Amino acid sequence: MPVLPSPQPSTPGAAPESGLRPSNPPQTDLVDLVAGIDARLEWVGPERPHEDARITVTGVELRAQAVRSGDLFAALPGAHTHGAHFVVTALEAGAVAVFTDNAGLAAVGECLVDAGSSMSVPVLVHPDPRGVLGEVSATIYGRPSERMQVIGITGTSGKTTSSYLIEAGLAAAGRSTGLVGTIETRVVGRRVPSALTTPEAPQLHALFAAMHERGIDTVVMEVSSHALALGRVDGIRFSIGAFTNLSQDHLDFHKDFDDYFATKGRLFAADSTVRADRAVICVDDEWGVRMSDIARRAHPDQADAVATIGTCPDVQRERDEPPDWIAGPSHTTKSGRQVFALTGPDGATREVSLRLPGQYNVANAALAAAVCATAGVDVDVALAGIADVDVPGRVQRVDRGQDFLAVVDYAHKPAALEAVIATLRGQASGRIVVVVGAGGDRDTGKRALMGEAGARGADLLVITDDNPRTEDPATIRAALAAGARAVPSAERGEVREIGDRAEAIGVAVRWARPGDVVLVAGKGHEAGQEINGVKYPFDDCEVLGEAIDRIASGGGPAHGGNA
Repeated sequence: MPVLPSPQPSTPGAAPESGLRPSNPPQTDLVDLVAGIDARLEWVGPERPHEDARITVTGVELRAQAVRSGDLFAALPGAHTHGAHFVVTALEAGAVAVFTDNAGLAAVGECLVDAGSSMSVPVLVHPDPRGVLGEVSATIYGRPSERMQVIGITGTSGKTTSSYLIEAGLAAAGRSTGLVGTIETRVVGRRVPSALTTPEAPQLHALFAAMHERGIDTVVMEVSSHALALGRVDGIRFSIGAFTNLSQDHLDFHKDFDDYFATKGRLFAADSTVRADRAVICVDDEWGVRMSDIARRAHPDQADAVATIGTCPDVQRERDEPPDWIAGPSHTTKSGRQVFALTGPDGATREVSLRLPGQYNVANAALAAAVCATAGVDVDVALAGIADVDVPGRVQRVDRGQDFLAVVDYAHKPAALEAVIATLRGQASGRIVVVVGAGGDRDTGKRALMGEAGARGADLLVITDDNPRTEDPATIRAALAAGARAVPSAERGEVREIGDRAEAIGVAVRWARPGDVVLVAGKGHEAGQEINGVKYPFDDCEVLGEAIDRIASGGGPAHGGNA
């Protein structure tokens, strides 16, 4: 078993972080809220207040221990217990009303009796509280998304990089921007770490209200399939929706690939309550072509409501008309920058320069340029802002003065791993070693494909642990190893299995010679490794840098591994 560092201590009894909220939230009358979502108002307790009694709500919260004074406590049914069983905690924290279903209504009464409480509690009852939680949250916080330009980015890969590029292009044009994504949330320069790609609806609408209060006019956010399926983005008005690509991921959550695609399509489909006003779609794969057709059907009378971008000539030739934006080909300069041509709808061709390598980043940058143009920003100004963007954990170089290239990347899907290996292979004069694993309690079908992609692309593949979560790490590694060793020996590199991730990274560093590439893939920006419900501190960039320093000073690889 690997030697694990101690988990970070937590403060006993501390309430979980509830996210940013506006300093001066609107005051929503409870009666108006009931009417707006077609709910009914019940009172639980010995007596009902006078009809003229006015109850106002200033926030909404799902977690009882995070409730603030003036909140509506959204007590929803859960996988193991109903949220209404925590009503006493919520009321003690200052909740002024409860929002729940019929089962929750009964549980509220039982909990108050068990607690010996004599208070009377207003309860909003709706048959599907989760289904309208987004609308409830939007109403309580004054519908802030309608007072800003909100740009949502969905797809399998490229969401984070595209969001950073778009934010930079908008900022260069003088926009006051907010960012909501996998790595972080930024509000007027303040960095807030993100636990989810997209927060739950109450936190998201509160965040938007706080952003608007602080002068932000444009928000760029990643929109995951989970967020679309679970209603986390309900109640948001998206000014622009962008689609990057689609490849295998999250099939532990979606019943099949078509369901995964259809869920992403909620951002563009005519019958969707979260359909964006305008769309920018990459048509480099068949899924992008299909998504553009969905978006066009949603805007039959608006020819300019959907913009397409493409970098793949084969896909472009199959279409009756070329994409609106065409990018490529690209080349790498002596300084390491990637340069490509971008032709826009106006027929003008511009030279685009990027710090980020890889053909997939040509697509990301083209998408970003098209989104900025759709948002009303001058393209040349946006491209100047995009030019020097770096993205944490995305082809992030770790330079300690070594004579080989060391890179950390978030690639945790087969297609993404293939792409980043191909990119680095094109830049290197020597060999490449890849350190990668797969997450536990997630899509098991991609594990063998990850192993295959690594084995085909690397001279040495080191299979290791990612975030095992509650699964046996050895079982996960075995699935990757099976995929790797299924590749004919003449078509693959050497394959090793080292469970301890730090040791695996150390072995890879010790193996590298001048001109080689060390790629540590899968976790990217993440600062922890989750094992059996505990998140241990672990940062690939830090561990990789320390391994390089150790080798340079004449020490052995991390945890004594042997090359």
